[in-house]
This record gives sequence, structure tokens and C-alpha cells, in this order.
Amino acid sequence: NLQLDLSVLENCHQALEGIEHVYNLASDMGGMGFIETNKALCMISVLINTHLLMAAKEAGVQRYFYSSSACVYAEDKQNSEDVVALKEADAYPAMPEDGYGWEKLFSEHMCRHFREDFGIETRVARYHNVYGEHGAWCGGREKAPAAICRKVIEAKLSGNHQIEIWGDGKQTRSFMYIDDCLHGTVMFLEGEVTEPLNLGSNELVTINGLVDTVEEIAGIKLERHYNLDAPKGVNGRNSDNTLIQQHYGWEPSVSLREGMEKTYRWIYDQVAEPSQVV
Repeated sequence: NLQLDLSVLENCHQALEGIEHVYNLASDMGGMGFIETNKALCMISVLINTHLLMAAKEAGVQRYFYSSSACVYAEDKQNSEDVVALKEADAYPAMPEDGYGWEKLFSEHMCRHFREDFGIETRVARYHNVYGEHGAWCGGREKAPAAICRKVIEAKLSGNHQIEIWGDGKQTRSFMYIDDCLHGTVMFLEGEVTEPLNLGSNELVTINGLVDTVEEIAGIKLERHYNLDAPKGVNGRNSDNTLIQQHYGWEPSVSLREGMEKTYRWIYDQVAEPSQVV
């Protein structure tokens, strides 16, 4: 209701007083299991960006970063596992992922219009599958890297050497380690490129290949069972990093194997000694 909206705006405005830079990383989302069954909740996240932009305008914020997503890209360009890496222009004609993708694409436009109409220097990155330590690894919001790590760890600790894989395992993705994401995010905010750019790795891997990697890290081989009815997302998605390399000379510094090993070790500690987890 209007009174609630005004209260939210007032609180946002007070929180932003004297702040020059804002990073909007907030969203109600998770892995494919969450996104495909909570489209309304994902769409409501548009209010976070709307309220923050309005408050930033009133508080005189100079620079504003918005974390968008590769889910804005047209689904008809992601039908094959042999995917052509997605360029920034592939977001149009618009056919993003239902729910979450539409919210992200709409919010990108909100940022552009606040920049054009009110002079806030907005910057937008389209994140491609961020993973790493201290992220969700259970409970339904975890993404594929964390979910696979957890499943392999549970199979190893229980002695039941089996794993369920969502889809046929042939889906292709690229995954960006959290350190690279953070470095790129700061670079975007401080840079001068105003249009949305990809921020991701172009190291393409199948889901089966991701399981292979985690099995190697764990020192175990599992019997695989494929759940073809489970949410699996698009068949193929990869990041075309041509523009980010042209503008910033940036490329990821952490390989998938290195990042997954760090992620696996952290999740192992959470699973093996839950009483020690704070």
C-alpha cells in the first residue's frame, strides 16, 4: 500500500544520506529449483531496485551499481548445448527467462532512465552463474556448483555412492568464482561504460563435466541417476566476453577447477561439522 511504500522510501533515503556510491546486489532468488517455482517472488524484487533508485536520487548518490543477470538473454538463443556465447545484444528482441529474467531486464531499463533523466551514474553487470564459499548450499536456493558439491559430499560421508542430477547432464554453463565477480563489480562501478556488460567466465562445461570435477576433488566415483522432470533451465548458456575485454581488458583469474576446489572444501566443513557452523 501507499503508506508502506512511503515508509520504505523514507527509510532508504535516511540510510543513503551522505553515501556517494551504492551497490545493489539484493534479490529474492536462488537456483533453478527456486526460480522456476517462485516467479512472483522473483518479480517482486523489482521493488528493491525501484525504491533504491528513488532514494538514491533524493540523497544525491553519484554512482549506482545494479547486479543484473544472464537470465535476461532471449531463451531462443539458448536451446542447444552447443551454445554460441551470448553477446550483450542478444537480450533483444526480448524473450528473457520468465519471472526472474523479466525483473532483471526491466530493472536494467530503470537504471538507464534514472541516469538519463536524473543524472545518476548507473552501471549494470550481467552476472553469469556466480559461485563460491559462503553462498547457499542447501535449503532449495543453492545453485548447481554448491548443490553438486553437497550431493557428492553427502554420498561420500554416507557410503551411499549415488547422485541425482537434474536434467540429462548435457546442459552447458559457465561459472564465475566469487572473487572474480567482486573485482569486476568494483571495476564496473568505477568505470565509464554505461551500458550493461557481461560479467562472467567463458569456460564452458556440461553439468556432467561439473560432476566429474567435483568427483575428482572428492576422490570418488558415483553412480549417476538423471531426474528428467526436475528444473534444469536452458540447454546452453555461456558468456561472450568480447566487450568487457575491449573496455576493461578484464578476464577471470580463477579457473573452474580452482574455484570448485575452494567451494568444495568450504561446503565439506558445513556438512561434516554442522555444529561448528555459525
